[in-house]
Amino acid sequence: MTDIRDALMVGRSSDGRLVRRPISPHLQIYRLPMTAKLSISHRISGVALAAGTLLLVWFLVAAATSDAAYATVSSFLRSPVGYLMLFGWTAALWYHFCAGVRHLFWDAGNGFTLPTVRVTDKLVPGAALALTILTWLIVLLAA
Repeated sequence: MTDIRDALMVGRSSDGRLVRRPISPHLQIYRLPMTAKLSISHRISGVALAAGTLLLVWFLVAAATSDAAYATVSSFLRSPVGYLMLFGWTAALWYHFCAGVRHLFWDAGNGFTLPTVRVTDKLVPGAALALTILTWLIVLLAA
């Protein structure tokens, strides 16, 4: 053995034979489970909510400042980029809410069985998408 990594890759099988084994799976081989992807997305949506809240603050400050400031914010938010940012903020809000409800159930000790986890793996993004679309349908039909 010429390298310490070679020594680390030597192991024994269940019947006692020497075998070469990998140190750990590489990212090209290892596939994240859906639960891990949803957990990472939950954290990302929290960051997106914090960034999107700056839009809300800008809107509230402009509304309290003057008509000209409000018109500037309103024209930006009614642009395609503004609508895209508001849609993304709404999607992040609903996704974070749905994933948070899932975590609340987990904190109470419920929903850890594999069939339940698989159902909620699909339910969380589906409910977030449905609530986002419903919100925007209500907003656009009311306008």
